[in-house]
Amino acid sequence: MVTAGSAATARTGGTAVAADSESAAAAAHTDGLTALAAASAVVDPELPFVTIAELGILRAVDELDGGRVAVTITPTYTGCPAVSVIREDVRVALADAGFPDVEVRTRLSPPWSTEWISEDGRRKLADAGVAPPAPTRTTLLTITVRCPQCGSPDTEELSRFGSTACTALWRCRACTEPFPRVKER
Repeated sequence: MVTAGSAATARTGGTAVAADSESAAAAAHTDGLTALAAASAVVDPELPFVTIAELGILRAVDELDGGRVAVTITPTYTGCPAVSVIREDVRVALADAGFPDVEVRTRLSPPWSTEWISEDGRRKLADAGVAPPAPTRTTLLTITVRCPQCGSPDTEELSRFGSTACTALWRCRACTEPFPRVKER
């Protein structure tokens, strides 16, 4: 199994004898890193400045017997409308990398968590004007959301519903700019 984490390892199901050039290309990839790299590069259709790996949606990439690849994703929430687009984008990316036989699996348990967003993902969200969620921690204090435009902590939530199902609409009281924020788990 190849996971999207930093300590990725590969597992292959063996080498198949290829009958055609497409199968030969798939069988030639035995280390799993190309499949992981291809799947990791798929961008989120609702937040196209971050990848599904950076958002923590990509959970695993398994190479199976015969050059087949199984990719496991966990959507940001159970009813996420972008899942069908993500599935197709993963299939296309892997086919382009020489893996024509791809199964994309959806795992709902454990549910996706904002803790799965990488540091690069959090930085890219902020750079694009989307307030990344704060790391989860137990505290008795109210933590404010900093404006991604000016950095002010004087912000307010305008609507729990933003432009996508996984964002809320916020506004900065200092610079008066509205901005989306990735919802907490």
